[in-house]
Amino acid sequence: MNFKNLSINGAYIIEPNAFSDDRGVFRRAFCSDTFKNEGLSKTLAQANISENFKKHTLRGFHYQIEPHSEAKTLTCVSGSVYDIIVDLRPSSSTYLNWEAVNLTRENKCSLHVPKGCANSFLTLEDNTTMVYFSSNNYNPDYEKGIRYNDPLFKFKWPIKKPKFISNKDSSWADFKKNNN
Repeated sequence: MNFKNLSINGAYIIEPNAFSDDRGVFRRAFCSDTFKNEGLSKTLAQANISENFKKHTLRGFHYQIEPHSEAKTLTCVSGSVYDIIVDLRPSSSTYLNWEAVNLTRENKCSLHVPKGCANSFLTLEDNTTMVYFSSNNYNPDYEKGIRYNDPLFKFKWPIKKPKFISNKDSSWADFKKNNN
């Protein structure tokens, strides 16, 4: 696994070391020793699968606050997504900055989202499946979110408006600095 720094402190694109032969391809999705060596959480508390049937489905922005904040590592195993990570850690030098990456079945890369950052993705193809590992269990009492079009961030999406989005994700209040 090769970890490449993103502009957000503690966020990485993880390029796999894939092994191919006549049977197909094998790659690691997670290795506690490798994550520990990179200074990342080696704890896995929960694994999730997000199956998205339609192109231009948006999920997020989601995050949890202390004491239940979580790091996530996301991988696109079918289809493709445009993924945005935003830093919500007031003590971080990249506070309120965001960065977008493309995760696809073809590039086989993963995105590591550190604790204190929110994440959202927009599917770019029908039948897109995401797998992600979290360092903490989901706790709805500590869940927060940001609307995809929050005016503070001026996110740039590949389309003007998602075709499919949950009521919850489209209804988050405007984000207030230092009040997350």
